[in-house]
Amino acid sequence: MKIGVLLSGCGVYDGAEIHEAVLTLLAIEEMGAEAICIGVNAAQYHVINHITGDEMPESRNMLVEAARIARGTITDIKDIQPADIDALIIPGGFGSAKNFTKWAFSGPEGAILPEVKLLIVNMVNIGKPIAALCVSPVIIAKALEGSAIHSKMTLGTTEESSPYDISSFNEGMVIAGVEPVLKTVREIQIDTKNKIITAPCYMMEASILDIRNNIRQAVEALCELI
Repeated sequence: MKIGVLLSGCGVYDGAEIHEAVLTLLAIEEMGAEAICIGVNAAQYHVINHITGDEMPESRNMLVEAARIARGTITDIKDIQPADIDALIIPGGFGSAKNFTKWAFSGPEGAILPEVKLLIVNMVNIGKPIAALCVSPVIIAKALEGSAIHSKMTLGTTEESSPYDISSFNEGMVIAGVEPVLKTVREIQIDTKNKIITAPCYMMEASILDIRNNIRQAVEALCELI
């Protein structure tokens, strides 16, 4: 069983969330499956100093940065076909909303990278499951926007503490054609009809143990759908 892990870079503020990415790889291995790390050979939107939060005057490549997490073993998204993997999982991090889409800047009106959209749409069309962690459901929403597929997904809940405006995100998801579902970091959302799993992870105030457990739930559910 092969599960693609789509990485938007390396680092929560400008790429893939490292805790979520590594814990995803761990959960996949624990389930007896093989992780296939996938990246996009293009410049990320910008580079952030993760100590100060300031933008840095340099450019970095998403594929090269994601290879840091993958320990050098990574495949360009252009070389991946749905036939190559049994499922796809997308960790969170601002790269999902800055690099893969422009949700961070334009909300639901923001664009999505064509190659990312193509992989997601093709996976859905042939019935292969996808899991999106943290903010990454916005990628699925943009990929399926305007189609006949209207999924139910979660970005977290307004009933517990979050560092983000969950209500605003949910309003955007509705515009993109998604039905938001409120879930805590102890829960996941499973859209069995469309085979889409979503987990709040760091969209909520959470410990690394909370994140590990939430991701394990998502990967277990993904394997069951496979």
